Amino acid sequence: MRRIGVHTSIAGGLYHSLERAQALGCNTMQIFSHNPRGWAVKKITDKEALMFQSLRSHLNISPVYIHASYLINLASRNKDLQIKSINLLVTEMLRADVIGAEYVILHPGSASDDEHVSRKRTIVALNEVSLRDRWKTGLIIENTAGEKGDIFYRIIHLSEIINAVKGSFIKGICIDTCHAFAAGYDTRRDKGIKQITEEIKCHIGLDKLKVIHLNDSKGDLGSGIDRHEHIGLGKIGTKGLKKFINHPPFRDIPLILETPKKQESDDPENLKRVRDMILK
Repeated sequence: MRRIGVHTSIAGGLYHSLERAQALGCNTMQIFSHNPRGWAVKKITDKEALMFQSLRSHLNISPVYIHASYLINLASRNKDLQIKSINLLVTEMLRADVIGAEYVILHPGSASDDEHVSRKRTIVALNEVSLRDRWKTGLIIENTAGEKGDIFYRIIHLSEIINAVKGSFIKGICIDTCHAFAAGYDTRRDKGIKQITEEIKCHIGLDKLKVIHLNDSKGDLGSGIDRHEHIGLGKIGTKGLKKFINHPPFRDIPLILETPKKQESDDPENLKRVRDMILK
């Protein structure tokens, strides 16, 4: 059975995110483990962790992905911000271990100076994180949309991290369909899907693709606009998204939707569209 989920809220307690996922018929999910808008993080109690792990086991929701805070910017030239980012990423990894999540998903950062230099700063920062502890949870790096300052919008950029960070705490990558399309990968067509597949295979390895963020795109191909749209209602469209998720190398990869949530019916409707796309 294909693993399909959404990003669910932790309002009221971490374990409520599992209940929300189950109510939507999801068998995987993504969460923030804390308020992603703040640097201060409240500790997860033993009771909270146990409740989460017990309910998760009962509901058979797996994998669980934690999306790291958007405040983290490991590529920044600002030393204070980079230090805070390193410390917050360490906290994200520790929290993921406490609740038993499989993966933390990271946007590694953006910068206004030379891309190569900025990516080197990110690698140095991640090497520092790798020395802080040994986690059961794995880190995965997400592609970006190519907005101004983005430095990880091509597969080759992600491979720089995978190949240069020491140790084994980085387990692979997350491909966001909106981001890939905005960055110039035409995933509506066989040629574009083949291109991104071959780049992953050549530079990283298909076994390192751990999750697909399945989102349509408000922006055009190569626009560099990171604006997610409801499934089938954007510039990629139903046909393109269906072709992408049923592409043989991607058929068994878990899908997480990060589509707009303006009304209660949005998640159920988007999930239904995706389930209708899956080849039986």
